[in-house]
Amino acid sequence: MSHGELFSLLKSSPSGLTDDEAAERLKEHGPNLLKKKERLSKAALFLNQFKNPIVLILLFAVVVSAVVKDFIESAIIFVILLASGFLGFIQEYSAANSVEALLKAVKTRVTAIRGGARKDVLMEEAVPGDIVLLSAGSRVPADAVLLEAKDFFVNEAILTGETFPVEKAPFNGGGQEKRGAVFMGSSVTSGTARALVVNTGAKTQAGMIARRLVSRPPETDFERGIRHFGYFLMEVTLVLVLIVFAVNVYFRLPVIDSLMFSLALAVGLTPQLLPAIVSVNLSKGSLDMSKKDVIVKRLASIENFGTMDILCTDKTGTLTEGKVFLDDYLDHRGRRNDKTLFYAYLNAAMQTGLANPIDEAVTARRHDAAGYEKVDEIPYDFERKRLSVAVRGAEGNLLISKGALSHIIEVCGSIEEDGNEGPIAPHLQAIEELYDGWSAKGIRVLGLAYRKVAEKKAYTKADEDGMTFLGFLLFLDPPKKDAGRLISELGSLGIEVKIITGDNRLIARHVAEMVGFPVKGLITGPELAGMSHEAILHASLRCNIFAEVDPIQKEKIILSLKNAGHVVGFLGDGINDASAIRASDVGISVDTAADVAKDAADIVLLEKGLETLKDGVIEGRKTFANTMKYVFMATSANFGNMFSVAGASLLLPFLPMLPKQILLTNLLTDLPEMTIAADEVDSDLIKRPRRWDIGFIKRFMVFFGVISSVFDYVTFGVLLYAFKAGPVLFRTGWFVESVLSASFAVLCLRTRRPFFSSRPGRLLLLTTLLTAAVTIAIPGLPFSGILAFVPLPASFIAGLILILASYILLIEAGKRAFYRYISRVER
Repeated sequence: MSHGELFSLLKSSPSGLTDDEAAERLKEHGPNLLKKKERLSKAALFLNQFKNPIVLILLFAVVVSAVVKDFIESAIIFVILLASGFLGFIQEYSAANSVEALLKAVKTRVTAIRGGARKDVLMEEAVPGDIVLLSAGSRVPADAVLLEAKDFFVNEAILTGETFPVEKAPFNGGGQEKRGAVFMGSSVTSGTARALVVNTGAKTQAGMIARRLVSRPPETDFERGIRHFGYFLMEVTLVLVLIVFAVNVYFRLPVIDSLMFSLALAVGLTPQLLPAIVSVNLSKGSLDMSKKDVIVKRLASIENFGTMDILCTDKTGTLTEGKVFLDDYLDHRGRRNDKTLFYAYLNAAMQTGLANPIDEAVTARRHDAAGYEKVDEIPYDFERKRLSVAVRGAEGNLLISKGALSHIIEVCGSIEEDGNEGPIAPHLQAIEELYDGWSAKGIRVLGLAYRKVAEKKAYTKADEDGMTFLGFLLFLDPPKKDAGRLISELGSLGIEVKIITGDNRLIARHVAEMVGFPVKGLITGPELAGMSHEAILHASLRCNIFAEVDPIQKEKIILSLKNAGHVVGFLGDGINDASAIRASDVGISVDTAADVAKDAADIVLLEKGLETLKDGVIEGRKTFANTMKYVFMATSANFGNMFSVAGASLLLPFLPMLPKQILLTNLLTDLPEMTIAADEVDSDLIKRPRRWDIGFIKRFMVFFGVISSVFDYVTFGVLLYAFKAGPVLFRTGWFVESVLSASFAVLCLRTRRPFFSSRPGRLLLLTTLLTAAVTIAIPGLPFSGILAFVPLPASFIAGLILILASYILLIEAGKRAFYRYISRVER
């Protein structure tokens, strides 16, 4: 179709859509997303709290019991389950709202023409008929037809697998349609363009591919841990429930009662609030991290951020200030040369690729370029490592190339000296010596060359040949004064920093030494190119500086480190960093990065630097520590209580607790644990990366669960032999002891230190005390009979205080022994 036909079909015009038209089309076509992100309604989120199979079976058993036996008993159990679900719903709903508001800060935007004026809109709000403006570093927001383009090159590797940029130009009917079209997901490497959006979302080429694929983001280390933990709990619960149910039926207790008792036991053993606790912890973690200028795009990556033990990063902006300036412009003998500066200015000022610090530093030395006009451009790529601009001026047509010195030299046949040209070969050694000397001082050196060319409309890489070497451009990027301290602090947090840079080995080594970065091993891209996968794996572990590497090698280094069992973070902000960011466990970018880098990242820093990153790591570890506290406390306390119930049910002629009492116990013990996200975290839990360890969780659960059970059985003995308790008094006394012991255990088990030397969060402490007060009060309340409780004798309360004090002392002694054993095992 011609442009006129397209405008007519899409009911648009060169001045774009109005805001009202765009809003109507957004309703009609939906968000510009490959897959619409469905947000659960309030009702669906509430019902989601009951998807645990054990809870569903218990609800079914409650309905059966209500029909055949006891309606009031069933109603009480149902209300307790609803209350537990409501608590989870409130937590998850508020967490989802907080995170959604936060993510709006780093959503990718696109510049559109709305009502004839430029306007930045969210990429997901682009609609058919929109006119969008594209430039180097932009991500193409939708399938669109080019209306105008200037030196416009697009990387379509995501669709075609071809890594070399493709030149695009408008068409107005008559073949070459794909050359005049751009596709969603591709990225602009150079030039500028104006395009008319035709298809969005699932109707794009990328959307059609996505429909044929069943894909999901790679599972994080944390998600893997949660999954394995779920399998483990399922095994324990299944075995325990089957044994208890079989034994109770064997002793001829009613089948429905036995079934409900067994299922209530299973609910008590399962930390069903874990999804809500994880959501709350992660959302609070993301909010805390945002205060440190760290925005989390994918919540599960917070845990990986905390467990990261290797950080790979470029040196620019981390070891250096990231503020490049042109220090000098010299001929091949090292003498200042104004022609070198002027030609460099023409090249930098007229290129339309991605804005970069090198060209900004050159154009800061302003020159009068009157009389010169741009003819064409051969954009930079990571194979040639140079950028050429064709200009027309007083000397005729010139092709001026600027780039990595070795890649400029390889296309030069001659050299200019005092206005005359001669062969370059005799000067190559002297050029190399100058280059090595400057590089060893941390100076970045680019080469500049030119040639006179015949007049034509377009130039290609083939024209970069037989050029004349003109001189050197010397750039400085001062080292950061605090870089050495921050690298040392990251080291003390158990994170090894590895530098991956495109700069040459001499500059990389010099900058590292300037900031006090210990060079353990240095390897270059050309050396990596000749290595096998096994050799790259060993080199990635042995070396901590990788110089002269290309984007593919960056990705190989990341994957090698991951294969060696490390949790790897990669910090990058350029087009060439996107694949490495995607390959890492924790993709990190900055707010000012190219769209493709920012889109690939899990975490976005609002300010590039190791200080911001270090703060984010600490917040990530706090989040992980608090999540694990819930797992440890819930499993050990629940295992202890439920093991005691199961054992007692085999020894006693009556059920030790009724199903409704087990569920109420579970609900009350969950209340303090739900505030764990706001708990204080001890410094020793932040000092090094920690990962999910199912073996550790099992040992913790059994060790402290057994301690809990010992005191449960002590309580049984006191009730049965000292107070001659019948079923109702026994259940009441044990309910109170069970909730109080679990609540106070939270304050002890939340820290490896003595409980009195680690201050808990205020909310956790208040909730624990409130839960204890409510638990003691329940047996004396008017409705306690409905729950089958009776008031407890004062003498039992006194005995209970002694039991609880002994329990706390044993937990403290057990902690010392347990962690001493763990330390020995870890060593």
